[in-house]
Amino acid sequence: MSGPGTPPPTDQQEEIQRLRRAVEELSILNDLARAIGSSLSSQEIMHTIIHRSLRAVGAEQGVITLVGDEPNQSGKTLVRTVVSSAGHPKFHLYQALEGWMHINKKPLMINDPANDPRFRGIKWDESIRSLLSVPMIVKSSLRGLLTIYNKKQEGTFSEGDQRLLAIIAAQSAQVIETARLYELEKSLVRMKEELRLAATIQTDLLPKEPPLLPGYDIAGKSVPAQVVGGDYFDFIPVDGHRTAICLGDVSGKGLPAALLMANLQATLRGVTLLSSTPRTAVERANKLLYLSTSSEKFVTLFYGVLDIAERTLCYSNAGHDHPFLYRLGGVPTRLTEGGVVLSIMDEFPFQEETIPLGMGDLLVIYSDGIVEAINPEREQFGQDRLAAVIQEHQHETAASLIECIIAAVNRHAGETPQADDMTVVVVKGTPPAA
Repeated sequence: MSGPGTPPPTDQQEEIQRLRRAVEELSILNDLARAIGSSLSSQEIMHTIIHRSLRAVGAEQGVITLVGDEPNQSGKTLVRTVVSSAGHPKFHLYQALEGWMHINKKPLMINDPANDPRFRGIKWDESIRSLLSVPMIVKSSLRGLLTIYNKKQEGTFSEGDQRLLAIIAAQSAQVIETARLYELEKSLVRMKEELRLAATIQTDLLPKEPPLLPGYDIAGKSVPAQVVGGDYFDFIPVDGHRTAICLGDVSGKGLPAALLMANLQATLRGVTLLSSTPRTAVERANKLLYLSTSSEKFVTLFYGVLDIAERTLCYSNAGHDHPFLYRLGGVPTRLTEGGVVLSIMDEFPFQEETIPLGMGDLLVIYSDGIVEAINPEREQFGQDRLAAVIQEHQHETAASLIECIIAAVNRHAGETPQADDMTVVVVKGTPPAA
């Protein structure tokens, strides 16, 4: 500063000082560009930006906050990186500041927080003496805030500090956004690979081929709505002449349902070996699933044991869609005996029924993704359409009938995306082996 007797600076001296400040700013920006240009880590880049900003304007602490696109998302900060000088507390970036920046998208300098008219009613931390916040904008959209607190030596931030910090933010915003998008892309690639592996594992849990049983033509197929699904079907040998046939539907879709589906598969294979009847198998499965499943999840299940010696099917239906049973020359009936869905009650007295299943009989078991598939007019495929398809193609092989059902559902849905897993199991009685 000029003292007594010191002549005021001339225009030339002021120009020299202005040019000196410009050179210093360019040097700061050039060093920053080199420091952040070689990194693809958003956290590393943000730490570097904050360190350089604190040094450039002489402040105690800085924070970069990446935010959502809308003001009401200000409470959902995506990333927050803080750098604080030793011995100073980490200040909280108020939601009011983020909201203000969403609306105004311009630098904000506050050298007297308690009395600033723009933030009446905001209780400021007593340790905040001053702050300078600038928007980080990418393609006209606010992507974050760079905020520094407390000018050192009890000073106040200047217009020059604000201009320099705004330039740093403008130069850095796209670099941070590029690094963040790169990390997001890597995360998505990793997630897709994990889902692919999960789908492979889930496919391996389902039967690769139907059982070849004398006097029966059997097939099954599951089409998940997502990469992985919650539908499950299985053919489990019980002994030399009995095979368990089951179709389950786990509530929900995607990876959570797939994990519970794997639990269901392991549970059913275990109880099948230890149970004498479908009723006891379903009751034991219900108990085990109740103990290992959260209260908001449940499973519907059709579980039957086919006896090729007696040519009968003993089944228990735990809250599942009622399968269609067609007798040769007769009207279709539904298999309803059983009880409630699995895993919602610790104990339940399930029931079972034994029915003949001989030559010419046709059993179609399906998940609700078949009948609940909707078309662009929001009409469900429904049980009547399913019954009509079965009636029309009942003389096809079991595998062909399944393909006819799924094709009919897809034609009905048209361009409407599949909303739920679709699974069908067909058992046809054929002439007994000679």
